[in-house]
This record gives sequence, C-alpha cells and structure tokens, in this order.
Amino acid sequence: MAAFKDVLLEATKEAGKIIHTYFEGNFTIDSKEGINNLVTEADKLSENAIIAVIRKYYPGHSIISEEIGELIKDSPYQWIIDPIDGTVNFAHSIPICCVSIALKHNDDLIVGAVYNPMMNELFFAEKGKGATLNGMPISVSKKTDFKKACLVTGFPYKWPDSTEHPIRVFERFVMEGLPVRRLGSAALDLCWVACGRFDGFWEYNLSSWDIAAGYLIVEEAGGRITNFDGDRYNVFDKETLATNGKIHEEMLAVIKKKA
Repeated sequence: MAAFKDVLLEATKEAGKIIHTYFEGNFTIDSKEGINNLVTEADKLSENAIIAVIRKYYPGHSIISEEIGELIKDSPYQWIIDPIDGTVNFAHSIPICCVSIALKHNDDLIVGAVYNPMMNELFFAEKGKGATLNGMPISVSKKTDFKKACLVTGFPYKWPDSTEHPIRVFERFVMEGLPVRRLGSAALDLCWVACGRFDGFWEYNLSSWDIAAGYLIVEEAGGRITNFDGDRYNVFDKETLATNGKIHEEMLAVIKKKA
C-alpha cells in the first residue's frame, strides 16, 4: 500500500504539470453560478488527473472536489481537492494560482499539499510533523505588533448571509492603517501566512477545497486558524481567520467590531 504522502505528492505534481502546460495557452472557459465564477478546461483536466492517481492506489476512499462534487464512499478517508485554486487568475495569465489537495481521516486532516507550478513552490504538511516549502521547514511570522501586520483577504462570489458586509470589515482593517492584499487564491493566502509572508488572513464563504490543505499547513507551521467566534476551525465553516497566533485576538476584535 502506497504511503499517503507519496500518493498526495504524485497527484499534486501531475496536476501541476497540467496547470503549467495550459498556463498562458489556449483553453476553453465556462462560467459557473455567480459573476466571474469561472471554470476552465484545465480545471477539469487537473481534477481528472488527481482523481485517477487517488483511484489507482485507494479506490475505496471518498473524494470531494470543486468541479465534480462529492464521490461518496463508505470510508473514513476523504480526499478534498481544488484542481485549480485561483481560476480567475489562471484564466487571465496571473501566476497566483495552484492545486490544493488534502486527505482527511474522520475529523482529522492528516496530509496536505498546495503547489503553484508557475512559481515552483510546493507547500506540504503532515499532521504532527510540521510544514515545508520545497522540502525546507517553514513557520509563521513572529510579529506581535498588530499595527505592523501585513494582512491578506479575499471577497466571495456570493456575499454571506450576515448583517456584516465583508467590505465593512475590510474597511475597518484599512482604517487601522494596515496593508491588506487581495491575491485571489485562498489556498496560497494560507500558505503565505504559514511561511511568514503574511501575518493574518480572513475571508467569508470559502469551501472545504479552498481551505483544507492550507489549514493543515498553517497549523503545522505554528499558526492558528478559527472561525470568527474564535472557535476551533472546521473545513466546512464559512468564516475563516488564520494568523501567526500572536495577532489573532486583535484581528478577531476588528472583525467582530470590538476594536
């Protein structure tokens, strides 16, 4: 039986080859529900390649993937797949996009990988064994001064069913004088928190495939990830806050209008 890590990395790299081949090339683009919610030919080919690798080694495992949906099996193992996270970027030849794959056993994420083949950056984590970037250990930033933090966020295709509009939360952070970036790939946002490029990330209405691998990578890099109530995060939550752990409470306070 192949090791989970080996299967994960094989699938990730196969998808990465497809993404890199089609980047800046010719491919079909379709729209899903919502404005600018795109899916490309490369998304589907990447997804097919990932599923083929997983099925080769673990045909009985469950799969949930962005384009094909949930393939339900009677298994405690579930692969959570985003064949291209940052599809809008990909469709516009912006090299901030990636493949994201994680494996969950019951309620625990056990391995995860995020790969941006255009930048040749492969993030990986295994539960209890830390996180790496291209094989080298990574950790979240050590920054404790919230006023000096560099943050990243994203905006959903559909606004959440909430009394708090995401733009108002964004405005509060900007009014604090903080630099806030918007890259267009939640999986990479999380990985860039994990390796210390950003100190914190928040977003509404993400799906499990956007988050799962990055969630494990952040935690294994020493970071903290919760919902907007500060409760332990679940990959199916719709509110995501990930930080270096040292500015987490300050970010929660701004999000919840306590600062």
